Amino acid sequence: MSVARVKKESVLLNNVARATEIFSEYGDFIRTVIRYQVKNGTQADDLFQDLFLSLVSKPIPADIQNVKSYLYRVITHDIIDAVRRVEKYKTLMKKYAECFNYSVNKPRPENAIVETEETDKMFRLLEGRLRHSEAQAITLRYKNSYNIKEVAKKMRVDDRTISRYISTGLNKVRQFLTVKQGD
Repeated sequence: MSVARVKKESVLLNNVARATEIFSEYGDFIRTVIRYQVKNGTQADDLFQDLFLSLVSKPIPADIQNVKSYLYRVITHDIIDAVRRVEKYKTLMKKYAECFNYSVNKPRPENAIVETEETDKMFRLLEGRLRHSEAQAITLRYKNSYNIKEVAKKMRVDDRTISRYISTGLNKVRQFLTVKQGD
């Protein structure tokens, strides 16, 4: 095992230990804040778990003196981001459904083959409308269900480059769909 990998694992273990300490000490406070702002119990549990992962990936800075205040801000921002993601997803699904005259509420099992064909057609259209790298990144990420790291490894580029390819490609698709709907 390389020294860099051992160091990375050590940092990760320290981050997990620190997040565990925070949750042991402030767990009740965290749950109270989340449940106060989010009425849906399942969503509250998801946010609670997401916060733990967030603190593992980005620990609380050592110079923070009021941990509760910091946690409150982090929780509030996480909730806002989660609501934004859900709303954006719903909006995109609605636009997609309208574009293809597909009923989101009444999917029928006999349409599975048609859906697969439409999905394949959509990815072929992406290849014709986007740069090769953008289309490949989106296809690997969403059609093949690879995570960002797997896509980066497959394409032999950095994770951030993949994120940029996907973001740029999806923005181009949104612009195309907006123009197409205006026609």
